[in-house]
Amino acid sequence: MIGSNAYDYINVLSKTADASWKRENVLTNNIANVDTPNYKRQDVDFESVLDRELGRSKYITLDAKVADLHMNHLVADTYTDHSNFSYRLDGNNVDIDNEEVELASEQLRYMGLTDSISQEISRLKSVMN
Repeated sequence: MIGSNAYDYINVLSKTADASWKRENVLTNNIANVDTPNYKRQDVDFESVLDRELGRSKYITLDAKVADLHMNHLVADTYTDHSNFSYRLDGNNVDIDNEEVELASEQLRYMGLTDSISQEISRLKSVMN
């Protein structure tokens, strides 16, 4: 991570892209285990962590919130989804259709994040020239 306020958005986007990449890996693992008896699907939660960190004060600007973020608090948590009842006799709760839709959505999110990082870097380069 870069230690200057000019890079605050890039640092947050980078952490978000890392979380998205982690979620893609978890979703592909779920798909790979679709036929494993008693396997419980896993997922990654990053949005609530980011929302909690950004939502500490509703009366300051987004720029100020991003500048005040503690980057070490922005960690994507992987959890096992036990609350989902299994509709299968083998105890597995992976719905292949749902996982494939979530994976496609996450891939689009990751591409958007990497594009946003690239655009932010381009803006900084244009200012420096």
